Amino acid sequence: MPSSPVCPCVSCPVHDRGPATPCAVYPASSITDAQWSVLEPLLPAPGNTRGRGGRPEAHPRRLVLDAIFYLVRGGIAWAALPHDFPPHQTVYGLFTRWARQGAWQQIHDALRDLVRVHEGRDPLPTAAIIDSQSVRGADTVPGRSRGYDAGKKINGRKRHIAVATGGLLLAVVVTIAGVQDRDAGHRLLTALASRFSRISLVWADGGSAGRLVVWAKKVLSLTVEVVKRTDDVKGFKWL
Repeated sequence: MPSSPVCPCVSCPVHDRGPATPCAVYPASSITDAQWSVLEPLLPAPGNTRGRGGRPEAHPRRLVLDAIFYLVRGGIAWAALPHDFPPHQTVYGLFTRWARQGAWQQIHDALRDLVRVHEGRDPLPTAAIIDSQSVRGADTVPGRSRGYDAGKKINGRKRHIAVATGGLLLAVVVTIAGVQDRDAGHRLLTALASRFSRISLVWADGGSAGRLVVWAKKVLSLTVEVVKRTDDVKGFKWL
């Protein structure tokens, strides 16, 4: 059998169990020391930090994150996690607990702000771009939470997103695919304005034209500029 890959990390949590413990490294998803130094302070406090209030966590958090990122990267089922990770029930339990605590949102927002600062930008954007995409629903998606997008001929859901000018995610609203952009736009722009008070200009495509533009200016003090495009041009065409 091939030997386990050599761990490139100085502080790999697996090695805390002893030098004889095999360490599986997955280059596409394993966390580096530098990444862990950023992520660790952003995680919620352990459930038991002073010997009370529940059982202490039995597995290193870094390994748990590695397992979650491995699952997301590979698109596999929880039960299919390799055995060199903590039990999949444990990983799933921590994943859902952190989701309820809002940890993933906080981590995403913190990393987005760090990227903007690294690029020489202010962490708080002043402009955004909104768009939507219909995606086909899997067989497991119930009928009450899916719809038909007649324009794209897709039965499923639609994600309405707002991004900064560099493409980093700011807000998202998920609807059934049959919801028009201008209708979901009210919810998306409200979420955007509530979280980013400095944003005053939003670019959108023709699907958001009409009453949404007027409503955004009157209610949210947002200027929505509709950018049209032609069939022979990819992306936005500035007018």
